[in-house]
Amino acid sequence: MRKQPYEPPVQSIFGQVVDAFIMLALVLVTLYLPLLLKLAGGGTTTTAYDNPTWEALGQNPTMAAQWEKLGFDPASAAAIIGVKFDYTFSWIACAITAAVVIAYFVGMIRWSDKEYREVIAERFGDDGPSA
Repeated sequence: MRKQPYEPPVQSIFGQVVDAFIMLALVLVTLYLPLLLKLAGGGTTTTAYDNPTWEALGQNPTMAAQWEKLGFDPASAAAIIGVKFDYTFSWIACAITAAVVIAYFVGMIRWSDKEYREVIAERFGDDGPSA
């Protein structure tokens, strides 16, 4: 007895548009949630300079000349140069991120394996493909 070739279900245009918007929303949530929960972007630290000079700001004559071409003097450049990003690292946040990524991939592999087995069983029966 010959079985019909497998034809996957057809998704409507509306379903594809809804899927696209859901994926867009998931990407936005994924990108902004760490910022909203204060898990990313450690902030900045600011160094105040009492009497800023180019030397005190760590600028050589070439760098100072470029600052001056942009219209900055040592006092106005100190507000920019004195702000440094905080690059602290959290092992706990790294471990949580790794656990979430690993759990996601393990779940996807298990779900994909289940779906794959269902398709094979539907197409070839419970015995699988015959040689």
